[in-house]
Amino acid sequence: QVQLVESGGGLVQAGGSQRLSCAASGSILNINTMAWYRQAPGKQRELVARVSGDGRTTYLDSVKGRFTISRDSAKNTVYLQMTSLKPEDTAVYYCDAPQALGIDLRPHDYWGRGTQVTVSS
Repeated sequence: QVQLVESGGGLVQAGGSQRLSCAASGSILNINTMAWYRQAPGKQRELVARVSGDGRTTYLDSVKGRFTISRDSAKNTVYLQMTSLKPEDTAVYYCDAPQALGIDLRPHDYWGRGTQVTVSS
């Protein structure tokens, strides 16, 4: 059984900061890429940030310069540091490990259940 558990969401005022964490546990041999997605009410899920196994990062244009993704590979944990938050950042944030190598030696796409981030104006 594999679990991705997000934490760190909640209510924050516009202009504030918040840090999300996502820890993967269970029968995983290796995780290459880890990513954060978000989904606002009535909108499609979108990629917020992604970090590859070698540390390369990708960001949604609207969060560049405000959000930073990082990882602790030894702990199978990924973080999303969010600063200068805006009301439009309000969404459920999901953690994704799209290429996790399971004990069956096959790649799997694992998702967390999400954590709500609400930015008040």
